[in-house]
Amino acid sequence: MAVLFGVVFLVVGILGFVPAVTKDQMLLGIFHVNTAHNAVHLLSGVVALLCGMSGAGASRWYFRIFGLVYGAVAVMGFMAGGDTMLLGLISNNMADTWLHVGIAAVSLLLGFMPASTETA
Repeated sequence: MAVLFGVVFLVVGILGFVPAVTKDQMLLGIFHVNTAHNAVHLLSGVVALLCGMSGAGASRWYFRIFGLVYGAVAVMGFMAGGDTMLLGLISNNMADTWLHVGIAAVSLLLGFMPASTETA
């Protein structure tokens, strides 16, 4: 799953720089992005890929930390409301905030759910 997250975040980060997909800093016409926001997506993707390729333990820690960070970003988005800049750098709107809630929830679930046990 970490590898899948990594690929998705890399694609989204790259698409944020493509003018045909990101008109007026609105990725797909929905999500407000800027260079800093795209850089966060690219960094998240690289870290996810590295953790995914390192194994299950690293992937679980990635999802735990990633989920907490994106949860905090979602809270900041709700506190700021509407179109704004998070931390004075990262563009954000309510669509971004709700997406961050979903990402945080899935990440925390993946990071903290009991590991599957197989018997021989």
